[in-house]
Amino acid sequence: MIVFDLACRNAGHVFEIWFGSSSDYEDQKARGLVSCPYCGSTDVDKAVMAPNVAAKGNSRNDTPAASLPAAANIPPPEAFKAMIGKLAEVQAKMLEGSDYVGGDFADEARSMHLGEQESRPIHGQTSPEEARALIEEGVPVAPLLLPVRSPKSEN
Repeated sequence: MIVFDLACRNAGHVFEIWFGSSSDYEDQKARGLVSCPYCGSTDVDKAVMAPNVAAKGNSRNDTPAASLPAAANIPPPEAFKAMIGKLAEVQAKMLEGSDYVGGDFADEARSMHLGEQESRPIHGQTSPEEARALIEEGVPVAPLLLPVRSPKSEN
């Protein structure tokens, strides 16, 4: 897993997002799947990030923990990784029994909504614009919080 700070060029929002790899980020960005969680804009780019550089071995930090700013209460990376792992487990449990329909998601969801085929749990991929259109049409859809690999890509 890799984390990037991203910035929305539309409204200046800055947010953090996790990907399986740098190439996963590039692929999802190219397909228009990376969007600002605040305004939904897909016009986002990597933001400048401060490097995580270790302090010199002979330096001391004499600042008492109680006087650190509130941001210092952010969970350590190990705890955050564990939280993401739990979220992945919950999402996997939710997808049990759901059919992966890939890029046909919008057509399949719309067809079930219109009664053209029997309803069943599905998941797949669609563009942000198509997802908005489905929502405007009253089709009950929701985004997955974590990316899902196609069953065809699994070994």
